[in-house]
Amino acid sequence: MRNLLVRLTVAVTVLGATVSAVPAAASESIRVSGYVRQHTSVMVDGGDYSIIENTLDLTLDQSRGNIAFRADPYVYQRLGEELEIGLRQAYLDIYWDSVDLRVGRQQVIWGKGDGVFITDVVSPKDLRRFLLPDFEEIRIGVDAVKLDYYRGDGTLEVVWIPAFAPTLPPDEGSIWATSLQFPVQPSFDMSSGGVEASIENSEVFAKYSLLSSSFDLEMMAGYAWDDEPAMHLSVEQDPDTHEIVSIAIAPEHHRLTIAGGSFSTAVGGTIVRGEGAYYWGKRFATESPLIGDGVLERDYVHYLLGVDWTLLGVSMSVQFIQEVILEHDDSLASEERSDVMTLLARDSFLNETLHLEIFSYVGLSDSDALLRPKVSYDMADGFEVLVGADFFVGEEGMFGAYDANNSVYAKLKYSF
Repeated sequence: MRNLLVRLTVAVTVLGATVSAVPAAASESIRVSGYVRQHTSVMVDGGDYSIIENTLDLTLDQSRGNIAFRADPYVYQRLGEELEIGLRQAYLDIYWDSVDLRVGRQQVIWGKGDGVFITDVVSPKDLRRFLLPDFEEIRIGVDAVKLDYYRGDGTLEVVWIPAFAPTLPPDEGSIWATSLQFPVQPSFDMSSGGVEASIENSEVFAKYSLLSSSFDLEMMAGYAWDDEPAMHLSVEQDPDTHEIVSIAIAPEHHRLTIAGGSFSTAVGGTIVRGEGAYYWGKRFATESPLIGDGVLERDYVHYLLGVDWTLLGVSMSVQFIQEVILEHDDSLASEERSDVMTLLARDSFLNETLHLEIFSYVGLSDSDALLRPKVSYDMADGFEVLVGADFFVGEEGMFGAYDANNSVYAKLKYSF
């Protein structure tokens, strides 16, 4: 622990020295903001710590005429782990009359859904702790070139990603890692696990947005790699008994073509939202390793409908989310259809200093859920105290699989 604290101190000192080294004329206009946060989470069953984490998250930005830059360095110090230092974003903006150009590492946020990724597929995800961190921390910045062209009420946005970056899965041995069930212990072949950086292997996305006084509309398309690899299997059977004697797993990323869109509009005092995408070439695991190479290609639809309103001062939101595998058959391990709802209720008290919220995922297909109540209090300007819980309900499904991971947590956060 002492070594980790020393390294954290060194990292902050180096970062401070870097900022101090900027010439005086430039540093006067560099704006520095961010937060320091302490996060401790305890498992409900057994009382073990699931995480003890200290975070330093900074934002440095400056603009001169039609040019601006932003850098978001961060430092995570977690009990029992190596110090994690990185850049969430680091990009340069250039502005013209009707065109903006952004070059560098950036988070690209698309769509209208809360707590779900449908058309929001440009930035890969950090799923090492499932869906529990803030979504700003779940999204991984991509090294990209983004161009925005403005004409009237419409905006055309084009993103080119020269080198593919995958989603980060949970670490082996983590409480969030799920094990694959096979009749024998498998081996792994990682020779096809990556995507070589080349022009041919780059990704491109485009989105057209129309903002009017009565509705927002977005249409998008992408030619990309699936952020999560398909697990291809090589199976060897005994020639006499036909029993499986060995299985080799070869993770491989595949190309996806995606098209979709989203909308939102006000109906009286209610906001109605929708979002959907069609995926060509999605790979799905088979029920048996003996079917093909354990993977079948199917088209796939993912969409949601949501409603937001206020009732007696309480902000409410409901979303219905559905995933459908087209040309489904019994050989696939996944069900043809998966239905999920999200529920949100939020209110504030004591002159907007005390905030109560509960956000829940409810799996309608698997009778499981994730319940996330939390209470936060603004003790002083920029200083927040937050306590909350993550309760997993059910025995199977996306959330029920983690029914042993119920936890309560506390966060202290100072923003500046």
